[in-house]
Amino acid sequence: MAIIATWSTILVASMSEQPNPDYAEPAPIAQPRRFRRPRWLEWRQRLAFWIGALLVGLVALAFAWLADQSFALFKRMLGVAPWLPLLVTPAGFALLAWITQRWFVEAKGSGIPQVIAALESPSRRFRARVLALPVAAVRMLFTLAALLVGGSVGREGPTVHVGAAVIYAFGRRLGLHGRRTIAGLILAGGAAGIAAAFNTPLAGIVFAIEELSRTFEQRFSGLVLTAVLIGGAVTLGLMGHYSYFGEIGGSLPAGWGWSEVPACALLGGLLGGLYVKLVLPTRNGWLGRICRLRERFPVHFAAACGLLLALLGLASGNHVFGTGYEETRALLEGHPITDQDFLLWKFLANVVSYLSGIPGGLFSPSLSIGAAFAPLLSLLPDINPQTCALLGMGAYLAGVTRSPLTASVIVLELSHSPDLVIPMLAATVMAATISGWIAPVSLYHALARQVLDKIAPSSP
Repeated sequence: MAIIATWSTILVASMSEQPNPDYAEPAPIAQPRRFRRPRWLEWRQRLAFWIGALLVGLVALAFAWLADQSFALFKRMLGVAPWLPLLVTPAGFALLAWITQRWFVEAKGSGIPQVIAALESPSRRFRARVLALPVAAVRMLFTLAALLVGGSVGREGPTVHVGAAVIYAFGRRLGLHGRRTIAGLILAGGAAGIAAAFNTPLAGIVFAIEELSRTFEQRFSGLVLTAVLIGGAVTLGLMGHYSYFGEIGGSLPAGWGWSEVPACALLGGLLGGLYVKLVLPTRNGWLGRICRLRERFPVHFAAACGLLLALLGLASGNHVFGTGYEETRALLEGHPITDQDFLLWKFLANVVSYLSGIPGGLFSPSLSIGAAFAPLLSLLPDINPQTCALLGMGAYLAGVTRSPLTASVIVLELSHSPDLVIPMLAATVMAATISGWIAPVSLYHALARQVLDKIAPSSP
């Protein structure tokens, strides 16, 4: 397309340069003003990306700390009485659903579909509504509240939305209005949020390319990539060089002993596709009846989901609440604190938490489910539990998001396991393919389309 546009421009220019005896050559001083654009306008655009990305990194760090503190308070409650989630979790879910449904409909879900919808919508009013700072603040606060009452949610999706809202608002304050510039700001903010949330700058770049945007010019904008790197550098500068799950360094045996790859890919694709089928709204079958029940009684439905989550917590020894970081870390270190049933309990906990309609993401809980592949697949011969857990994390995340490159880079950067690049890519690509057979639509883009259909105004 770029070549066609270039030749079209040359053709138009050549047609306009045909000799004309009545045409007077303009004076050199009358050149178009666009060639004398003030440099301070260019610097204003750069500052919007750079300073905005710095703000995103700081907000993401604060959000991560607050999320840890929120779930720590919930764990203290469990130490007082393991049965307290039977009361606290349903009441908390109902309260969050009531407030969200009544005043902050845009704050529902993970936040990534809203960012994608803002990128795709031509309406300025819609973008201002979805990316309003109060909506982003409410999503962040409600995610903290969800963790406080035991929700099986993550903070990465909300961080993407908060990052996009922060850098979008900052750019508008500086007077930036162009559609391409605004789209670049949203893209950079969301990707910088991922980079800062996990301390994975490369994953932020890949996430921007693979998931958030499908436009070639936006994908490779130098300002966007620089903003993503700045967002990750903030975390690196304040927290130092660390891996989210530690230095795991998983590896595969030499030769063709790669039984972990197809096993994790198959399981990740099947469960990932099933998750997408269960959480996407539909009008057909028993899932359609559940969706209609949720639309008619959203608060009661959320309370029922909270009660079901509390029961799953009792069945699992209270291991399904929160992001699942401790359980995942234990599996990666080879000292699991859960049994083989944890995979089922955590999967169901993620489903009911998302169906409840409360704000919260799915990245960290999905990684926890993938790591739980290790105890189940340990029955296979010559299985390395750490390698199986890492491959399972990438495969399941790819199955859910249908973004194999993002899933691969996130897991590799989180665990510092460069030796697994090729097998990780193989597992994630196969898992995404298998998931596509079960659920043909992409989760985030299908949800984004529903956001556009429900709340996007008809006029810009």
